[in-house]
Formats: sequence, C-alpha cells, structure tokens
Amino acid sequence: MLKLINMKTLIIIPTYNEKDNIKNLIDKIFLTLKNVNDWEILFVDDNSKDGTKEIIQNAICDKIHLLQRTDKLGLASAYIDGIKYGIRYNYDAFIQMDADFSHNPKYLVNIIEYLKNSDLVIASRNVHGGKVIGWSLLRTIISKGGSLYSRIILNCPITDLTGGFNGWKKDIIEKINLNDIISKGYCFQIEMKYRAYKKNAKIKEFPIIFEDRKFGKSKMNKSIFFEAFINVIRIRFLKLT
Repeated sequence: MLKLINMKTLIIIPTYNEKDNIKNLIDKIFLTLKNVNDWEILFVDDNSKDGTKEIIQNAICDKIHLLQRTDKLGLASAYIDGIKYGIRYNYDAFIQMDADFSHNPKYLVNIIEYLKNSDLVIASRNVHGGKVIGWSLLRTIISKGGSLYSRIILNCPITDLTGGFNGWKKDIIEKINLNDIISKGYCFQIEMKYRAYKKNAKIKEFPIIFEDRKFGKSKMNKSIFFEAFINVIRIRFLKLT
C-alpha cells in the first residue's frame, strides 16, 4: 500500500454542468486510489443546472464532500475556496483536477507519490513524454504558445505553466498567500506556479497524456486567453516578498 505519511490529501474538482462525467470520475478515482491512504475529494460546484450537484449530493460519504456555491464564479475562485476549505479542515496537501477526464485519474498516484519530496507537482503536457490528444492544431498552438510566452515574460523554467493538473503542499500555499492572487481566470494557474517558483518551491514536473473531453462543453473561450495574455505582464511586475 502506498503510504503518504502524515499527509492528508484533498483532491479539489470544480464543476459546472458536468453530469455526464461525475459518476464515472468518482468510480475511476476510487478504483485508482484503492491502495492509497488519506485522500478525499472536494467538489466545488458553481450551481450547476444539469443535475451535476444532485449526483454529487447522492455520492457524499466520508471520502466525498461538496462545497456548493450559489453562482458561476469561475475557476480561480473555485480553487481558492476549495483550498481554503482544506486548510480550515486540516488537510496537508491539495490536488487540482478537472472534472472532464482530460486529467486522467490514473496520474493521481504519481502526484501523491511525488508530493512526498516536492512542494509543487505538475502533471505536464510539455515535458518529454507528455502530449495532448484530441485538440485542433490551433488550440495546441495557443496552449503551447501560452506556456512559452509566459515562461519568457516571467523568466520561469516551468514548462507547463498553464496546465491545471497540479499537486500542492499546504506549506507552499501558505507562503504564496491565496489572498494576494490577482488572476480570476485562465491565468490563475500561471500566477500560482510563478509565485511558488519565486518562493523557491521544490517543483517536480512529470509527463502525462492529456485527452480532450469526450462529454460536455469546454469552458475555454477567446476572452480567457486574452485575459491571460494581459495578466502575465501584470504578474511579471508584482512585488513578491
């Protein structure tokens, strides 16, 4: 059995209209982590209208929790609320994960294992061995270009700054201070990682195969990318202490 000594881990999964994925996702996580100690799931739901929250409510148990929000407040605030929930209830580590199966649950074991000796673990599409399946050429260029642009502007060596499948130790989260985060959307992942890098976090990237969602509708749009383009410059000139 894989043991994460003295490290209670919370898997945070934001949801908005993901009814076609939730039941299968829960089943896959339980199967994948059946031999792993001290993990739980927190769904942060933005008042889904398609039955997502009802599916989660029916699944609630000692391993599954729901943080129900009253409106569609966005990914960044969902993760911030989820992490603050975890800190309040004495979790030691956090994993950020999408609900649409683009983040394959099989990699959760790797993240938990690497967190033993790292402050930040990044399930990376961009290191050797990682790749994306199912994206158009344009979306691939935008994603890889976004990471490269961010690396150059921020002078940061992390290869997948924009990726959303990450593991965090509570200690580095507290050094970052979630109340100082300025990003509201897509750029949230970039800012979090950059702040961790500037705090001299021990960072581990490992390769994953990222597959585009098969069910439901992507939340990505042009305005999100534009916001990230502008915010990277703002982040570069933050006074980080």
